Amino acid sequence: MPRQDQTDRPDQTDKPAETQPKNTQRRECPTPRGKLLAIGGSESKAQSPKPESNQVNNSNFESQQVLKRFCQELRGEDPMVAVFPVASSIPEEMGQDYREVFKRLGINRVEIVDIRNRQDADDPRYLEIVERAAGFMFTGGDQLRLTSILGGTRLMERLKERYTDDPIIIAGTSAGAAALSTPMIYTGQSDGGFKKGDVYITTGLEFMRDVAIDTHFIARGRIWRMAQAIATNPQCIGIGLEEDTAILFSEGNHLEVVGSGLIVVVDGKGMTQTNISEVDPGVPITIRDLKVHMLGKGDRYTLPIQDQQHK
Repeated sequence: MPRQDQTDRPDQTDKPAETQPKNTQRRECPTPRGKLLAIGGSESKAQSPKPESNQVNNSNFESQQVLKRFCQELRGEDPMVAVFPVASSIPEEMGQDYREVFKRLGINRVEIVDIRNRQDADDPRYLEIVERAAGFMFTGGDQLRLTSILGGTRLMERLKERYTDDPIIIAGTSAGAAALSTPMIYTGQSDGGFKKGDVYITTGLEFMRDVAIDTHFIARGRIWRMAQAIATNPQCIGIGLEEDTAILFSEGNHLEVVGSGLIVVVDGKGMTQTNISEVDPGVPITIRDLKVHMLGKGDRYTLPIQDQQHK
């Protein structure tokens, strides 16, 4: 009898359905105990409005209201705040700036985590700060610098674990906010974004998945680049943050608007048509039936996404 060739042998898929192994358990992602505060940049740090900003003549403006809310969310007696100026090209100056404003707001324990490269992220001093701090602030700068230095490090993995398990608060402003989610817009035409190829996207720090965050949203006219980002994968929800405005995420997908401006939610789940996969780079993209919400101070919203918690 001729030897049966490997390709002729019955494999597991040829067995009756009832003999196939059944995965009866679905892994559930825990609801994070921590909160996120994503800030659109240029948040008030002084008593008076910032000149030439949307804070001037804005009846919703309150001095330092976004940073005050951050401080209100801190848990424990005499809580520690860790400031990460990793994204900044002037980390010492940026770290000192936040140290001073938090001191004015009554936070006595402020530590600057001045990480300049991936080796610094393994420094036991910084790992200890991550273990003890109740609040974390990622400053503005370049979000690609932030993710390329911190992504995949022990320090970042531990911070994600604490976000899941502990009632901490993690804030990011400008680049620091954009890096909190995945996907992450890291460059693009502020005054355009309507042509294919104008927007560049990569993986962020992944505290929020299937959410794209963009900052300085109204001041820099970034609706077009957000629309293109969402058109590439309508599974994601886009959130555009105006300056001196933030969203406070709790339980993974519930948000509250804090601050003087507006946020814009871009929802492409009901999108019926786009040409983004058909046209060449440099050609304007088209999108139909994109849903947009504009939300202001005190408004609440639940993101229409599933399995939003950190794994």
